[in-house]
Amino acid sequence: MNGARAVVAPARPGVASSPALAVARYRRAGTRTRAVVAVLLALVLVLVWLHLSVDNAMSAPDLLRTLTGRGESGEKFVLFRLRLPRLLLGVLVGAAFALAGGLFQTTLRNPLASPDILGVSGGASLAAAAAILLGGLSGAAVSLAALGGAVAAAVAIYALAWRSGVSGYRFVLVGVAVAFLVNAGLAYLISRAAVNDVREALVWMVGSLGTPAWADVVALAVALAVLLPAVGLLAPRVRILQLGDDTAGGLGVRVEMTRLAALALAVALAAAATAAAGPVAFVAFVCAPVARRLLPTAGLALVPSALVGVALVLAADLAGQHLLGLQVPVGIVTGVLGAPYLLWLLATANREGRGA
Repeated sequence: MNGARAVVAPARPGVASSPALAVARYRRAGTRTRAVVAVLLALVLVLVWLHLSVDNAMSAPDLLRTLTGRGESGEKFVLFRLRLPRLLLGVLVGAAFALAGGLFQTTLRNPLASPDILGVSGGASLAAAAAILLGGLSGAAVSLAALGGAVAAAVAIYALAWRSGVSGYRFVLVGVAVAFLVNAGLAYLISRAAVNDVREALVWMVGSLGTPAWADVVALAVALAVLLPAVGLLAPRVRILQLGDDTAGGLGVRVEMTRLAALALAVALAAAATAAAGPVAFVAFVCAPVARRLLPTAGLALVPSALVGVALVLAADLAGQHLLGLQVPVGIVTGVLGAPYLLWLLATANREGRGA
């Protein structure tokens, strides 16, 4: 071949070192994730301290002494009967709602998928209101009714959304329709009930930590002790679902079984939290997206989401109790914070051409 010369493609800069770059990026992402978790944990500890110390006649040494069981009887009553149960309930409720919302949004790949938007929390409210207004029940019976209502609403949504599988878009649409139905049911019950009964139902329906008994805290703690390990075991398969159903199936994941299991765990978390404190608005909706924006990579972000949920509930409860001049249930404060976020999400989604 006269005059022919071999043409050798020039080496692209950086290709040879791409494994090293990938390792470096992975390490930087891990460092930032640990830093975010550390900052969120510090914020939670500050909020815990404020919950125990604000408007408290005890000094810091007295508070520490009482926490170790060496305080006066009056100090022990204030701390162990009034402050600690409310604080621990806020921690557990915030973590449960945040994890439930993260599982819903990741599994269905839709930022609007959360139990309060889709009618799961509404089903709990309807069942609890019926127990109060029609059955004259209170206490644990109302919590059990709320638990059953959340599960019934979730089963109805899943059954109506099933078409040889469940897509996130259809699940959200059916969930929004169910939410409207349960809200209509709530309006009917309230319009037909006596005024005193309505007041009791409304206090529960807006979401409130109140003055819980230790039995309420222990019940929710036991539920989370069962559910959280299951969430941790399922998390790797849920992350693979983010790649798409076809890819996940090709990697050996049983797509529908995994999706059903994730949704069942999310419903159980939301139902347990709602049974303990009522449908605290928007906690499940905002926490996981906020946590993911703080991290370098997208994903479930279980621990950061839970910490954001705890911080949000504790901060909202502090604001409702001490900053507004009157006692406001925590659900009202979180609703005020969450509604602008929903409007911002819808506006940015439309602007970027990503209809939710």
